[in-house]
Amino acid sequence: MGDSLVDLLCRLANEHKGAASGDSEKVVIGLVGRGIQSSRTPGMHEREARRLGIGYSYLLLDFDRLGFPDAAIGDLIAAAEIAGFHGLNVTHPFKQAVIPVLDALSPEARAIGAVNTVVFAGGRKEGHNTDGWGFAESFREAMTGASMGCVAMFGAGGAGAAVANALMQMGVGRLFVLDSQPSRASDLASRMGALFGGRVETWPDPAAAVRMSNGIVNTTPVGMAKYPGTPFDTALLTAEKWVADIIYFPTETELLVAARTIGCRTLPGIGMAIYQAVRAFELFTGRKADRRAMADHFEAAT
Repeated sequence: MGDSLVDLLCRLANEHKGAASGDSEKVVIGLVGRGIQSSRTPGMHEREARRLGIGYSYLLLDFDRLGFPDAAIGDLIAAAEIAGFHGLNVTHPFKQAVIPVLDALSPEARAIGAVNTVVFAGGRKEGHNTDGWGFAESFREAMTGASMGCVAMFGAGGAGAAVANALMQMGVGRLFVLDSQPSRASDLASRMGALFGGRVETWPDPAAAVRMSNGIVNTTPVGMAKYPGTPFDTALLTAEKWVADIIYFPTETELLVAARTIGCRTLPGIGMAIYQAVRAFELFTGRKADRRAMADHFEAAT
C-alpha cells in the first residue's frame, strides 16, 4: 500500500478535529481492529485530553470499513508512524499478529504474548499491554472476596492471554483455558504454565470446566453485537459462581444477563475498558490520567 496508505492516514488525521485541536501540543492516535465503529475509546481519550488541555485526535482505523485484509496490519503500523501518529491501540483480531512488526515489547507484553498499545518513540515501535492491568484493577475494585480457587476462562486470543496473566498474578489456584481452537488453548496454557507452574491447563469439556469452577471469564467475542450468543450453555451456572465478561458493548451481554438472573455475582467489561484506556493514555501522552474522570468520559461517550 506504501505511500497511498500514508497519504490516507494523513488525510484522515487532518480531517479529524479531535479534542482541543487549536492547542500547540498535538497528539494523534488510532484504534486498529475490525468492527470497531461503536468503540467508546476515542471519546474517553479525547475528553481526558481536553480536560488536560492537550490537542488530541483519536481515529478509528477499522479494517472492515477500510476494506483492508488482515495481512495489511504491518503496512498500516509502518504508515501510521510515517504519518506522524504518536501511537495506536490494537484490538481484535490483531493483538498477536502485530508483534512481529514491532521493534520492542514491554515486559508485560512479552509475558502475555499480546499487544494492545503501540507507542512510536525515538524511531522505534514499542508494544505494550494494558489489558491485563485493566482487568485486574476492575476485578479488585468490584469483586472483593470472590473465590479464586478454580477459574474457567473461555478464549485464548490476545485478550485471553492478558486476562490469564492477570488472573494468575491475582492468585487463582487453578485456571482452565478453553477455546474453539484447541491448539490455541494449548499454546496459551503452555506459555502461562511456564510462568506460573502447573496451575494452568486446557480442559476438553466446557460443561465440566464450568461445573468445577468458582468463577468463569469470557474473553471471546461471543456476546458482542456482531457475535450474539453465549460462549457456553448458561444452564450450567449456579448461584454461588461469579461470572466476568470483558465485552463492554453491549454493556449487558447475554451471558451476564443470564448469570445475574441465576443469582451469580457478575463483572461487566466496562471497568477493564476504562482502566486499560487510563494506562494507554498515560503511555501516549506521558501525562497522568484521572481514573474517575475517565469513567465519566466513558459514560459521556455513550
